Amino acid sequence: MTYVIAQPCVDLKDRACVDECPVDCIYEGKRMLYIHPDECVDCGACEPVCPVEAIFYEDDTPEEWKEYYTANVGFFDDLGSPGGAAKMGVIDKDHPFIEALPPQNQDH
Repeated sequence: MTYVIAQPCVDLKDRACVDECPVDCIYEGKRMLYIHPDECVDCGACEPVCPVEAIFYEDDTPEEWKEYYTANVGFFDDLGSPGGAAKMGVIDKDHPFIEALPPQNQDH
């Protein structure tokens, strides 16, 4: 089990969760943030600080956003487990599911 970042994060990338994560497992892609499923320790610190409520425990992800679990896990298919997001910086890609999304209108 892990936490999943879903649709509200796309094209927003607030990063409050990154600052809160004690194990540095939230990586930044081009359009959204991704939680590494093997590096996440399920502490839940990221969830309450997300200003757009984009973070869910895997089993609690709303049905319409279930595909985001696959996107979070699949984002790391070719990256493996870098062991910390800070040293990676912005990763110049997104999961194909995220890349294919239309631009998200943010109300901020």
